Amino acid sequence: MPLGEYKMYKRRWCGTIAMFVLEVVASMTWPWFGPISSTAVEEFGFTLDEVNWLGNIISCAYLIVGFLTPYLVRRVGVRYTCYLASLCLLISGWIRYAGTAKGLSKNGAYALIILGQFFSGMSQPVYQILAPKYSELWFDLNSRTTATMLVSIANPIGGAIGQILSPTFSTVRQSILVLAIISTAVIPVVILVPERPPTPPTYAGSKPSPPISTLLFAMLGREPETSDAYMTRRERLDFGLLLFIFSVLLSAINTLSVLTNQWLTPYGYSDNTAGLMGAALLIAGIIAALVTAPLFDRVFTHHLSLTIRVLCPTIGVAWFSLIWAVRSNNAPALYVLFALIGGCSIALLPMALELAVELTRNADGSSAALWWSGNLFCIIFITSQGALRAPLSANPPQNMHRAIIFNGVWCLVSSVFIFALQGHQVRRQKDEQMMRRETEGGGGEKDCHGA
Repeated sequence: MPLGEYKMYKRRWCGTIAMFVLEVVASMTWPWFGPISSTAVEEFGFTLDEVNWLGNIISCAYLIVGFLTPYLVRRVGVRYTCYLASLCLLISGWIRYAGTAKGLSKNGAYALIILGQFFSGMSQPVYQILAPKYSELWFDLNSRTTATMLVSIANPIGGAIGQILSPTFSTVRQSILVLAIISTAVIPVVILVPERPPTPPTYAGSKPSPPISTLLFAMLGREPETSDAYMTRRERLDFGLLLFIFSVLLSAINTLSVLTNQWLTPYGYSDNTAGLMGAALLIAGIIAALVTAPLFDRVFTHHLSLTIRVLCPTIGVAWFSLIWAVRSNNAPALYVLFALIGGCSIALLPMALELAVELTRNADGSSAALWWSGNLFCIIFITSQGALRAPLSANPPQNMHRAIIFNGVWCLVSSVFIFALQGHQVRRQKDEQMMRRETEGGGGEKDCHGA
């Protein structure tokens, strides 16, 4: 990259907003049936495990789309990859609604609704995985984490809206129709997503996306030291730790979104209260992410790993505390714990995604690996916790106490491993070095913050 040619463009925000809005709507679907699981059982005749799979199937779709997304980006670019994701979102809404026709059998209705959920799961991961890549392509060192945060928190924002919105309708059928209308109305914003800028904002932004296979070879120590994708032994260990801990903590929070109703209603909490508690977790996290991400772009620029080492044990202890906190007439304590978990977990999300890119120098590949692994763990967590549900003869009937223990122990134990993380920000160091060379070469600051 010649000196003096780094630049940013105002239209980068149009793409950020478009991806944010699309991800919000796509993410409304995965917790949609959580707060209304009991109502769905009554209205359609599904079992609780079948309702759980309406959320679980989205994680299954991730396993297909996760590593396909970096491939599509290399083949057709960011914009057309988003077009394909939006098409899947549109299809999902109306297939799901077709499953609500009253003439259908229970099995026919379930087949169409779960197929609609699957198509939604084909859309949702694209915007999440592309967040670090888009921010690398269009944003400089002073705004990259913030851009990643804005697209990343669209997922919990969509989850919060889904948690609050789905119980407000008189029937599940009506709620599914509204979801289809929202999914259709949002599609036109995808035209605002741009492709690669004419001039990159940083050295990292000037590099083409490496294939996903290079990340695998780098993790196996098979990339030559001269390659940009080469990872030292320490970087491979750090990325492996980050991958494991991210997967467990993501699974815990996603599982709660799907099973909120089943965790809480046996202890006397209503569908609306369960939805509000799940939303409190997500809203607290959104506020925390909005506050912290700009600080890591401009103030604590080299402290991603240190902050992650502080937040992870806090999250682990909070999840573990729910073993005793989930009981009757304990709403204030539950709101506090859910807000603490959400504030730490969602603030952690863009930090983990950005640190993964720092370690691998592969924005879409590392993001795909994190989300793929996280959703694999989600399937394991949701299935395991469904199997741990107490019988009708228990006190209270069908309580999820053993599932809460499962969740808490996994989170606490995995969070301890974070103390082994070093997490040097190698990509940032290289970008700063190239920016200094640009300044010394006469490019100045104006090119970095232009038009």
